[in-house]
Amino acid sequence: MDIEPVKAYFLGLQKALCAELEALDGTARFSLERIDQPDGGFGQPRVLQDGPVVEKAAVQFSHSMGSALPAAASERNPHLAGCGFQAAAVSVIVHPRNPYAPTAHLNLRFFQVEAAPPAWHFGGGFDLTPCYGFVEDCVAWHWAAQKATGRHYARMKRACDGYFHLGHRNESRGVGGLFFDDWTEGGFKASLRLTEAVGQAFMPAYGPILQRRSQMAYGERQREWQLLRRGRYAEFNLAIDRGTRYGLQSGRRIESVLASLPPLAKWRYDHAPTPGSPEAELLEFYLQPRHWLEQEFASAAGGPPLR
Repeated sequence: MDIEPVKAYFLGLQKALCAELEALDGTARFSLERIDQPDGGFGQPRVLQDGPVVEKAAVQFSHSMGSALPAAASERNPHLAGCGFQAAAVSVIVHPRNPYAPTAHLNLRFFQVEAAPPAWHFGGGFDLTPCYGFVEDCVAWHWAAQKATGRHYARMKRACDGYFHLGHRNESRGVGGLFFDDWTEGGFKASLRLTEAVGQAFMPAYGPILQRRSQMAYGERQREWQLLRRGRYAEFNLAIDRGTRYGLQSGRRIESVLASLPPLAKWRYDHAPTPGSPEAELLEFYLQPRHWLEQEFASAAGGPPLR
């Protein structure tokens, strides 16, 4: 299987996403580095920091290869442990400055394994992590997810709800989206087209939400809550996320692996929001798996998804 078309798409997507996020922020610009790996692969990390709209964003490309799959990549397929591999991935995380604007994440990846017979698969998805909930944002986000994946949406949504969950707190990380792994359905070309559709849907889904919420006025209370919620995000990335473990196990540059962490975060012992507050509503209503495309939510959103 030829990995070159996948690499070309991921690199093109990285370039396009950086340009769109720079345009949305209006001021800050992404860094650009190329880091060659001893095994012949390379990484191309791009990070934007300290913008008026985007406090931090990382859009990372990597092409890696090795003589044995890291444990995080073979734990679901133990028969592939010890096999040589190539992998390509693009990973995106956006931490907005405004607490009313949600954090968003996209990851797309491809593995090619030197097994007998040779094996390959795609994986990835996107999810939304708000600090303050808005039904219309959830509806717009999931509408875009369904449009991108069609008949696969329901399965990918369930997988997303299951994966982005902090089991040690019995709490969802956000309002979900899409998640797929070990994907080979329909063969290579069909799987690549599906992966491309997910990548192309990300900014049309997220951009209007980021623009809309970044215009809202906020104060110290909202900023404090945002930093506490970012602490939860950091917990997930460090304690649960397979991508972080894969990056550490494969020997990738640590700054690139941890670029998805928020620029600032906070933990407060045994903190609980005031009952009946918007902060409590996030935990009690929004951070529960819901079918956001049902009529009751579409009606509450006041019409069609954000455009």
